[in-house]
Formats: sequence, C-alpha cells, structure tokens
Amino acid sequence: MRAPPGRAPRCCADGAPTTGTEPGEVPGRLCAVAVELLPVDGASVSLRSDGMPVQLGASSTHAAYLAQLQATLGDGPCRRALQTRAPVLVRDLAAGPCAHRWPVFAQQALDAGVRAVYALPLGSDSVCVGTLDLYRGTPGGLTDDQLRVARLVAGVMTVALMALPHGEEHELQDGEPWLSGLAADQDKVYQAVGMIMAQLGVGADEALARLRGDAFAHGRTALDVARDVVAHRRRFDVP
Repeated sequence: MRAPPGRAPRCCADGAPTTGTEPGEVPGRLCAVAVELLPVDGASVSLRSDGMPVQLGASSTHAAYLAQLQATLGDGPCRRALQTRAPVLVRDLAAGPCAHRWPVFAQQALDAGVRAVYALPLGSDSVCVGTLDLYRGTPGGLTDDQLRVARLVAGVMTVALMALPHGEEHELQDGEPWLSGLAADQDKVYQAVGMIMAQLGVGADEALARLRGDAFAHGRTALDVARDVVAHRRRFDVP
C-alpha cells in the first residue's frame, strides 16, 4: 500500500523495515520499501567508489541489472546525480533530450522495459556517498508529494547505511564484515582490472575502459566479464 500524499511513511520514520534485519539485508529491504511507497517498479542503492559504484542492494534482480547497466556504461542518471549531488528525474527515456544525453543507456534501459528513472543522491549538499535509483516501466514524473517521499526514503537510506556497523563488531556467519560481503562483486572488478593491466601493459583507467567496452560489445555487464577474467575464461591479450 502506498503512503497517503502529504504524510511521512510511518515504516520509514520509525525504522520498522530494518528491525531484526541482518546488516547486509538492510539496503535491499529499504529498496523494497521505496517500491511500496512510490509509483515505481524497482529500486537499487549504490555507494560511490573509484571506477565503478558498489551496488549494495536492489528490490529485484531486474533492478539490480539496471544498476549494473549504469555501472558498466559509466553513464546514466545515477552518475549525473553523483556529479551534481541533486536528484535527476527522467520522465521519459524515449524523449529527445534524454535520448541525446544518455543515448546508449537510454536505448538499453528501454530494451529492458524501463521508461522513467529517478536518481536521488545519498548524503548531504556537500558530500554525496551514493545514490538511490528508482525505475518504472511507464513514462511520467513524480508529484511534489511523491518527490518528498522519495527524498525522505533517500534520507532514511543514508542514515541507515551510515548507522550500520562497518567493521568486525557485526560479521556475517562466515566471519566476514557485512560491507565486505556486499562489495565482493566490486572486488572482482578491481581484480579483473588488475589482470587486464598486466595482460595489456596499460593503466587502470584504460583497463577499466577495455572491460566496459568488452561488456558493451557483447551485451553483458562489466561484472559478468570481470568474473570471466578472474576465472581465466577471458583474456584481453588474446584475439
């Protein structure tokens, strides 16, 4: 059930969605809350990082794929929100201005059934630590009340992420800190970049660009290609 216009969602305000939840599950839970409260079909949350954002959670595998798509391309509303530290509200990816601003992302997102994207920065006016990205399959914007709720969810997301234990005081069952567990995929990307650097004798930026380019050329995500590189199923010094 969606929150009535003009009222703060009680479940976000009192922290109920995360009560009794393992730290690593909190980002995904809050993404699910965003989908319940807003006229969107999916949500994902990512932390800012050098090279590629670190995806922390998503409301569905489809939303996770869309986040990976932006990370692979290094472009899209999410990146713009990181740069400007302001919400980026895309009413229709098929419209001229959006299609020209992010032509590749727009086309691939449309192919994935997405027409509107709303990216909200996490953090403050001076520091952006990540983004909450919302997706829906029909074009249109958010009303003032819906945007207020979206900002509230982004604020709760920021507070929740900053309040979660980041070290050994709260570990997963295998003894690994929760954030390290969620960032395992990012580690694969960094490892793959290092291997590509060694294979081609290039710098980190060039190696990441090659990884992204290979993923785009084959219709895959950068993470998928990185896994192949790390598993020695893909080399960049072999035609």
